[in-house]
Amino acid sequence: MKEFKDIVAHAKEYGFVFPSSDIYDGLQAVYDYGQNGVELKNNLKQAWWKSMNQLHDNIVGIDSAIFMHPTIWKASGHVDSFNDPMIDNKDSKKRYRADSLIEDRAFELEKNGETKKAETLLAEMNRLLSNSDLKALQELIISEKIVCPISKTSNWTEVRQFNLMFSTQVGSVAEDSTTLYLRPETAQGIFVNFLNVQKTGRMKVPFGIAQIGKAFRNEIVARQFIFRMREFEQMEMQYFVRPGTELQWYEYWKETRLKFHKALGLPAEDLKYHKHEKLAHYANAAVDIEYQFPFGFKEMEGIHSRTDFDLKSHQEYSKKKQQYFDNDLDSNGKAYGNYIPYVVETSVGADRLFLAVLCNAFTQETIEDGDQAKERTYLNFHPALAPIKVAICPIVKKDGLSELGNKIYKELKSEFMATFDEKDSIGKRYTRQDLIGTPYCVAIDYQTIEDQTVTVRHRNSTLQERVTLEQLKEMLRKTTSISTLLENM
Repeated sequence: MKEFKDIVAHAKEYGFVFPSSDIYDGLQAVYDYGQNGVELKNNLKQAWWKSMNQLHDNIVGIDSAIFMHPTIWKASGHVDSFNDPMIDNKDSKKRYRADSLIEDRAFELEKNGETKKAETLLAEMNRLLSNSDLKALQELIISEKIVCPISKTSNWTEVRQFNLMFSTQVGSVAEDSTTLYLRPETAQGIFVNFLNVQKTGRMKVPFGIAQIGKAFRNEIVARQFIFRMREFEQMEMQYFVRPGTELQWYEYWKETRLKFHKALGLPAEDLKYHKHEKLAHYANAAVDIEYQFPFGFKEMEGIHSRTDFDLKSHQEYSKKKQQYFDNDLDSNGKAYGNYIPYVVETSVGADRLFLAVLCNAFTQETIEDGDQAKERTYLNFHPALAPIKVAICPIVKKDGLSELGNKIYKELKSEFMATFDEKDSIGKRYTRQDLIGTPYCVAIDYQTIEDQTVTVRHRNSTLQERVTLEQLKEMLRKTTSISTLLENM
């Protein structure tokens, strides 16, 4: 079984994720992506962007500002209701999210085979949260004998609501400054640009607007590595549809987004839908796609049918009409006319997707080496997602092999993310590339000088084959492109 602590340690040791401000002992719940992590994350974002924008005729992208007019967050409901329930332990002085404590308890019950009890506990928690019954939520924590992980006591304070938005001041003079918020989600930047995009792009309903961008939340307790952070990245698409068709499109996007995650290599058995029984006031359908992380099934992406709440609310607060004129004919032969479109949202956390792909790729296996058994660790990324696609490895530095290898490396790197590695034994180099997930290592030997063929070593199987340079290029083109990855959708 994969240990989460091993994955976290691997991520730092091999240049995927570092604690932010590491030389100053880090900053809680903030992380930096290293040289391999940024490549993996960019590949995931590229796959998402292509699957949304390039492969759909009616979806376009934008990049909206992080700072937005403060009234936007009043219209969206974030100023009044973007809260999490927090609770403090009086003995340890530590603060926790009340719902996270209960979720952890449910996970323990599930691991112990008490699945029904875990489901009942979560259902009761969700009922209390939807009714904002904070007193009963505290009583549930006490009745379940949930203790603080630090003090091991259940000496809890009352549960209170905590607003998650970061605020800042904009203005050169304090008394003339305006309070702005770091956006807690990227969706509102899409909604307030609905008409800008629709008119300039001559977009016809149904159509979508996609965006990748940073968001910020002052999480009470941010934990589980990059799963929950204070600064994170979202990949969201808002799909504007004719009222009455939203549930059809909801089902379409629900299925399409699950196919995307499977195409990335996430196994079907580690993915599941979690349907929301209790809906937000603006929604008429909602489901999460959950992935089985080492710490349990957790939300990775949400698909929500948001009705016309967002555009209608912005119309009310801005006093600007957010309507679309639809000249298509209905069943009675009349034009649909003016209406505020309904919206179906897909929203996936880039960091959570990164973590899911990393957890899935982390592979430890025992291999036979003569009379001995050895442990082997490698990252089983789809070749299109791997940070480095190919490593060029001359077997020795002499006799012109290094120069020839460098020539081949330069020839490949304009088209593929490649690396040139001639340090240590060839076996150690193979291991080094396995640990960052490089799918192909290419050995340059004396035969290469004679006939321009190379030995390709495959990461997963460790099998080797002899190919020409042209065959190598074709192999890389076929297996490492995002287009090949998305063919499985």
